[in-house]
Amino acid sequence: VQLVESGGGLVQPGGSLRLSCAASGFTFSTYAMSWHRQAPGKERELVAAIGSGGGSTNYADSVKGRFTISRDNAKNTVYLQMNSLKSEDTAVYYCRANRWSDNYWGQGTQVTVSS
Repeated sequence: VQLVESGGGLVQPGGSLRLSCAASGFTFSTYAMSWHRQAPGKERELVAAIGSGGGSTNYADSVKGRFTISRDNAKNTVYLQMNSLKSEDTAVYYCRANRWSDNYWGQGTQVTVSS
């Protein structure tokens, strides 16, 4: 099983980034997917989640209206479009796959929002 995140980097406040998470080694279309983040000195928190079919999504209040989670089951990939980025969005972002008791994590990608 592999989850490989990409798309992180340094961006100015107000800018945008699109994170991708490519999955392999399991039946991607049967797993719920989510993005989480962890800032230095803070606990890991849920940012956004999407159901296996892509029809249901939910977001942390802090990112509602700015971030959009989506998935392409044909490409085994989940995305996180991040707009209007703020300095408080700075963190390592992780993707997660979950189905019943199965739980897989990626290695994370750094997002830094700074002028």
